[in-house]
Amino acid sequence: MSARLNDEDLLLDGRLRLRQRASGHRVGTDAILLAAMLSDPGPQIVDAGAGVGAVGLALALRAPHSCVNLVERDPEAAELARANSALNDLASRVSVLECDLLDLTSRRAAGLANESASALYTNPPFYAAGSVRRSPDLARAAAHVLGPGGLDQWVRACLSLLAPDGRFAMICLPEALGEVLGACENRLGALRILPVHARLGEDARRILVSGRKGSRAPLAIAPGLALHEADGRFTPRAQALHRGQEILPD
Repeated sequence: MSARLNDEDLLLDGRLRLRQRASGHRVGTDAILLAAMLSDPGPQIVDAGAGVGAVGLALALRAPHSCVNLVERDPEAAELARANSALNDLASRVSVLECDLLDLTSRRAAGLANESASALYTNPPFYAAGSVRRSPDLARAAAHVLGPGGLDQWVRACLSLLAPDGRFAMICLPEALGEVLGACENRLGALRILPVHARLGEDARRILVSGRKGSRAPLAIAPGLALHEADGRFTPRAQALHRGQEILPD
């Protein structure tokens, strides 16, 4: 492995151990929030765009009867995801599928079948190509900038992996919500939108989106989640989420 690594990082109050690159994209609050979504993910979970595996491994710890596929196209990140699976004694229930989510042939070659997931979680690259200055760090750029097809194609590919009645969870920027909802139209129902704020009274920094494939239940907007007090400390609820002691309501 060519990338320089940090020592182990500990998440979920020390229950999840992660090795990751010392520079470039780093696991943080976004992964913690995404992994806290959906109270019952079911038997077969997919983490799409898994990186080093933080979300999928956190779910494997939370759902001990579930199997998890970590889908990642970057070879170094996929190798780290395999190492982290073993590091947390989860290799018997966690598989790393090294493939391009947006390429059907690549997915099939990796053994990733359509309509196979009871739940799919995704923290996609947030930015469209050309909308931001691309990082010279190739791994960081791949984690932050979407390729051709943008978020619409990413979401549609994710939804193709969901079984009927399967559940979907993702985190995105507020400005991407319209595109996400457009990609979900006539595919997901029971959509739930949860705004995430750095502090109460501030505009949302992130949006959590969940839904159920094939449902006709209406969209709901949940009360916002504030992460920090006025003095910068985590709120009690944010602390509980970071410790893995709370699940976000469905």
